[in-house]
Amino acid sequence: MKKIQMVDLKGQYAPIKDQVNSSIQEVINTTSFINGPKVKAFQKNLEDYLGVKHVIPCANGTDALQIAMMGLGLKPGDEVITADFTFAATVEVIALLGLTPVLVDVDSENFNIDIEAIKKAITPKTKAIVPVHLFGQCAHMDEIMELAKAHQLYVIEDNAQAIGATYTSKNGTKAKAGTIGHIASTSFFPSKNLGCYGDGGAIFTNDDDLAHTIRGIVNHGMYKRYHHDVVGVNSRLDSIQAAVLDAKLPHLDSYNKARQNTARKYNLAFKDHPNIITPKAGNGCVTLCDNCDCHVFHQYTLKLKNVDRDGLVDHLNAKGIPCGVYYPIPLHNQKAYQDDRYDDNDFQITNQLSNEVISLPMHTELDDEQIEFITSSVLAYLT
Repeated sequence: MKKIQMVDLKGQYAPIKDQVNSSIQEVINTTSFINGPKVKAFQKNLEDYLGVKHVIPCANGTDALQIAMMGLGLKPGDEVITADFTFAATVEVIALLGLTPVLVDVDSENFNIDIEAIKKAITPKTKAIVPVHLFGQCAHMDEIMELAKAHQLYVIEDNAQAIGATYTSKNGTKAKAGTIGHIASTSFFPSKNLGCYGDGGAIFTNDDDLAHTIRGIVNHGMYKRYHHDVVGVNSRLDSIQAAVLDAKLPHLDSYNKARQNTARKYNLAFKDHPNIITPKAGNGCVTLCDNCDCHVFHQYTLKLKNVDRDGLVDHLNAKGIPCGVYYPIPLHNQKAYQDDRYDDNDFQITNQLSNEVISLPMHTELDDEQIEFITSSVLAYLT
């Protein structure tokens, strides 16, 4: 059996080696390392794939989220509501811009931001909501967009973990994750469903004026060389990373299908176990269906009931099975983001998840032998 890895980038590279290598070599041959043809080609191809008017590449996913907020003109003191159960980058950029983070609890079913918690958190100072499409599926975007419209708020989708996922609205219309709100950000960190071989990110929007503003911000505020029209940053996707991404983009749907197939096999192995709650997908779908892309499984995350999680982690590691806990400490309990405004009782689901979740290996190259070994090892610990 092959060595089990949390993410197998080498295995993913092997079948597309020639495409990736030739794409990189083309950049080297042209020496167009910044804003070269490969960046423009990838931008256009991603716009077509997502069905969005504007993709603005940038240096990484954290920059993408920060630049999105800068583009909206949010001012210090403005309140931005986001989920407590996510990676720190989401709240980090809010704080860096002098905005006021407002953390709220999440949904126990899909781990995404809780709609009732958003409603309670809205004040006259609220200017934006940042739903995080956690672990590979969309937050409840119909309800979020309705709230935003009612209260004249911006919606900034944090789509770092769900590229390629599809959201089905209550009226039956479908849209790719990251194309529903006013603006969205994503990350191309190597372990993402669509990852480069370094850092990379992008911003998506259907708003022409907002896209124009963003294009200036990512390039030192310049639309014309040495003419700085807005306050900007230096955040550009380099051409070599764009070349890698453009070579991998045609495979994204098959990558996501491979992840879904693995999740289906995991779910079947753990079905009805009294100590395990398997992932659930939104939009009235379950993760065992055959033709659904509402969840693209950036992570496969279990909830454990009455289980010594640390003991299970040690058990799996001893067998050569990597695993992860995303996330062990809620953001409202992180030293950098603690605030007297927060009452721990308002984060009951987040606190529970931080104590119960465990993520198993999830990538495109897992085979049946590895999956059987992983699942049997988990089940053996629980007997």
